[in-house]
Amino acid sequence: MLTSSIVAFTILSGVALPAYASAIKQSKGDFEDKFRQLDADLPTPNVYRNAAGEPGHQYWQQQVDYHIKASLLEDKRRLEATQTVTYTNNSPDTLKYLWLQLDQNYYKADSIASRTRTFSSPSELAKSVDGKPTKISLKTLRGQQFLADNDVGYEIGKVTINGKPLTATIVGTNMRIDLLKPLKPGKTTEFELDYAFNITDQKAMGGRSGYEHFPKDKRDGGNDIFQLAQWFPRLHAYTDYEAWTNKAFLGSGEFTLEFGDYDVEITVPADHIVAATGELVNASSVLNKKQRKRFEKAKSSQKPVFIVTEVEALENEANATSKTKTWHFEAENVRDFAWASSRKFMWDAKGYEQKSSERPLVMAMSFYPKEGGDLWKKYSTESVIHTMEVYSKYSFDYPYPTAQSINGPVGGMEYPMITFNGPRTELQDDGSRTYTLSEKRFLIGVVIHEIGHIYFPMIVNSDERQWTWMDEGLNSFLESLAVREWETDAHWAREPRDIIEYMKSTVQVPVMTQSDSILKFGPNAYTKPAIALNILREIVLGRELFDFAFKEYATRWKYKRPTPSDFFRTMEEASGIDLDWFWRGWFYTTDHVDISIDKIYKLQMNTKNPDIDFARERQMEQDKPVPMAIIKDQQQGIKTWVELNQDVTDFYDKNDEYTVTNKERNKYNKLVKDLKPWELAVIERAVKEDKNYYVLEFSNIGGLVMPILLQLTYEDGSIESINIPAEIWRRSPTSVNKLIVTDKVLKEVEIDPSWQTADVDLNNNYFPRRIIESRIEAYKKEKSKQKLKRDIMQDIKTELKSEDDDNTLKTDKAA
Repeated sequence: MLTSSIVAFTILSGVALPAYASAIKQSKGDFEDKFRQLDADLPTPNVYRNAAGEPGHQYWQQQVDYHIKASLLEDKRRLEATQTVTYTNNSPDTLKYLWLQLDQNYYKADSIASRTRTFSSPSELAKSVDGKPTKISLKTLRGQQFLADNDVGYEIGKVTINGKPLTATIVGTNMRIDLLKPLKPGKTTEFELDYAFNITDQKAMGGRSGYEHFPKDKRDGGNDIFQLAQWFPRLHAYTDYEAWTNKAFLGSGEFTLEFGDYDVEITVPADHIVAATGELVNASSVLNKKQRKRFEKAKSSQKPVFIVTEVEALENEANATSKTKTWHFEAENVRDFAWASSRKFMWDAKGYEQKSSERPLVMAMSFYPKEGGDLWKKYSTESVIHTMEVYSKYSFDYPYPTAQSINGPVGGMEYPMITFNGPRTELQDDGSRTYTLSEKRFLIGVVIHEIGHIYFPMIVNSDERQWTWMDEGLNSFLESLAVREWETDAHWAREPRDIIEYMKSTVQVPVMTQSDSILKFGPNAYTKPAIALNILREIVLGRELFDFAFKEYATRWKYKRPTPSDFFRTMEEASGIDLDWFWRGWFYTTDHVDISIDKIYKLQMNTKNPDIDFARERQMEQDKPVPMAIIKDQQQGIKTWVELNQDVTDFYDKNDEYTVTNKERNKYNKLVKDLKPWELAVIERAVKEDKNYYVLEFSNIGGLVMPILLQLTYEDGSIESINIPAEIWRRSPTSVNKLIVTDKVLKEVEIDPSWQTADVDLNNNYFPRRIIESRIEAYKKEKSKQKLKRDIMQDIKTELKSEDDDNTLKTDKAA
């Protein structure tokens, strides 16, 4: 039974800021329509992308296939390769030239990234005086030393078509190849390209690939782990919305690429183990019989099976060889190719069975050195499988034959079928490798995140150079779902409270900002859009509508290239809910959520019956506090004049202004006689039910319109939750009043009691106001990090060993 209802009208007050678009101009007043349709700002639907957010009936994208032969020269830390590229022009345009990405040129001293790099980040400023740096960080110095000792960037050899040379023009991190004749729609061209580059020290130069050196390994000269990504000249995407996406690579914006088939042969030292995009097609040439048998066993095993054991990896570490092996991989319908190689790798695998006719079995695999320890043995491959289970539920079945997690210098990066992940374990004095809770959560979280990226953007192929949030934000949202489904106490998933400090900061920029211009990359591209989608799912749409719409988006754009407008339109069209206000507020502005409940007025129904109304007014007067002066007079025994002189009393000493007369009763009876039956029924019911009427006054301080989540606490101890849709702000985006009718007496009102909307100020969320504990976020965050970094596992292990030693000593003494 409902104890209250919300009357279906709103008392309006307040106005806001000027409207957005120049096409709709507010020439008088200052009203702002935060619910104006977003279509005015989105690209016009066309035959390539329709108004529903679907690929249009003339949608197209290019096809690019690669055949690559590469050699890893370990001692020189150098890669040399040749590739044949087959380019199919599916566009309606004739192409005179092709643009390629040369991301390795990012490291060159004359690149735009190098020439525009500023010296201001906290990591580079060890100490400062008056805001000026006084000491350079060791990492920056190491990078400078590496550049001084090594040539970096691509060395481009011959570029030919059927042996005929092509003109190739290098423009920073891009290269233009002029074709011998224009490539018409529907036609294919094939060209060959030779290239080489010196692989960078990832710990010195950063980036998404490179090598990591291990000087303490037993092998003379130590060992390396090589992670190769952005390693071959790749075709830029040619799109219907931008044509060539040949923006210079500046480091933050990643890339958008074309789908194609890959045939890649990689020659490495014979004792190396190689992990790569695709399937290994020459296992009999690079794996021994025992390893191949283990791989077959792993397909149906209930737990990961070691293809290369730790003992075998340690043996490889200690030895050297001058021989080489060529690993051959093939991958179909992928948008990139990455690989890793090292003699340090142990390799485990486990088959993941899914109910998919396209791919019923996926091999989940992990490659890691001894430095990964039990942390990687226990959690890497299991996290890979968990990710596929969760992501497939909200999008589509995993379509590729392998999903891999590789430990190396790169902290976290994704490519089709392969991810680079960084957490390690610490070597203890007793030779064991324990790990902290922070490291455990880091590994599980980063594996989920990076494997999740195989879905977004490696399959749902968004343009990361322009709209980073379309892969990082959507993936971070799904990552949080997967983290919550990993364990019950998943407080490390992204929650609305995590974005509060950024939302109210002055360094915030709109989510739609191009990636290289974002000031705070993590909060803007990852956390804010992830929190926005969480709020959309839990508060605005509800799980059923959101999940249906999101799955529709994922399946519509599988193996295709969506833009933000495609996502926005699909979510609206599939859910049936107008969300333009939501996209505009969360993605196009820097407004934040701060809804305040300012006042509450209690009203009563005026019945016109003097016996009822006057009695209520008398009670209200009696409920007022007695003036303090009168209380003190009574305490001092002071008698009033009337009390001392009874002969001065009259009629009004026994009858106050609330006394009802027969004249007033007659007037009421005449009024009732003239009422229509339905009018009389309304009054009689109101009198009988004796409802309480409360007017709640809200203000929108942060500017971001949102649903108002109310928790009403009544004097009888009962609690009621009410969700007022965001449309309450549609005619007055700065302040509104809401009438609540209830038969109970209201004691307290709270906005967003569960912290679901990222409201930045709790102090104004209560009426009456409360004393709020201080939000010292930086202090709390730092303390939390320190707790997670404690190696409790090792501490307890040391304590137990100490107790065992004490017991042994006591036993020896007793003996």
